[in-house]
Amino acid sequence: MSRWPGKYVIGLTGNIATGKSVVRRMLEQLGAYTIDADMLAHRAIAKGAPGYQAVVDTFGRWILDANGEINRERLGRVVFSDPEALKKLEAIVHPLVFQAIDVMVRRASQPIVVIEAIKLLETELRFACDAIWVIHAPTDVQLERLMQKRQMSREEALQRIQAQSPQQEKIAQAHVAIENRGSYEELWKEVSRHWQAIPAPSRKSGATPPPPAAAAGELTVTRGRPRDASRIAEAITRLSEGRRQVSAEDIMAAFGDKAFVLLQQGERIAGIAGWQVENLVARTTDVYLEKTVDVQKALEMLLGEIERASRELQCEASLVFISPSLAQNLALWKGLGYEPRLPETLGVQAWKEAALESRPKEPHVMFFKQLRQDRVLRPI
Repeated sequence: MSRWPGKYVIGLTGNIATGKSVVRRMLEQLGAYTIDADMLAHRAIAKGAPGYQAVVDTFGRWILDANGEINRERLGRVVFSDPEALKKLEAIVHPLVFQAIDVMVRRASQPIVVIEAIKLLETELRFACDAIWVIHAPTDVQLERLMQKRQMSREEALQRIQAQSPQQEKIAQAHVAIENRGSYEELWKEVSRHWQAIPAPSRKSGATPPPPAAAAGELTVTRGRPRDASRIAEAITRLSEGRRQVSAEDIMAAFGDKAFVLLQQGERIAGIAGWQVENLVARTTDVYLEKTVDVQKALEMLLGEIERASRELQCEASLVFISPSLAQNLALWKGLGYEPRLPETLGVQAWKEAALESRPKEPHVMFFKQLRQDRVLRPI
């Protein structure tokens, strides 16, 4: 029985590069409220956050960068080479993370909550969970992911893998163990199968009701699902006029990072937006519209659905990265509650990092909207 009445809490863990975050996003798409505990740990020591001064007092001002933020790379060199230093850091950070998780779980409207934490089994957090899910992968798959996605050398990647406890030790403590060999489709099937096995009252109450039937020709919005991969691929290729050509396999892989909201006119996709939520910040990076639709109405519907879902996930801010042609009508964006911003002008470090991490390579304009005033880990 978890410490949160009325909630079914899944603790999600696994070693580096096994795909924990991909599984967390899948569970989010299936209806769970998800929390990235490791990202909360980063937030806990950001400038102005509750753990900032304690970490600076403990490790010294040399760990600060030119902006007064804690340089996690410098701090990491200390704590990952000295077990006692790591214990001191964890003694500061872990209670703050647990407090933040407690607030977020209690606020969540969804009955199923997923907490992703790489050190879940080593902390008291494990005892607050109803079930432990462990994601594991063959070593060669871990190596390939670290070398491709994080640009590590083979030696560096192997060192990071070997520095962690053996995967079998985690698997032995799991209620659910899922092997992730890299196929998104197979992983989705496996996650969905275990989702269906969650106690029915929790799972059903977390389901999204189907949208009401629309009149012929009326615009509606709906969430895209992996079964829609072929339709989404065709729509992006068509709506981008061939500038971006994607396959169903590309979309299936993209589902590991983002969700899609579809603007439909009957059975036809007339608009599409790809977005994700990380660290309590919504980031919309793909927006495509048919030339014949009313742009204002289309954006109101797409962004309205994204903001509704983002607020359910307790997001603090929404970032939209849009093509310069769609960004020209500033009055339209002002009417939607957005303003053009540069990442450097965002006042909260987590928002800046989200903007810098998510901005596309192609020309774009970033629009910003604050979704709520209260923030997790606001200074005490």
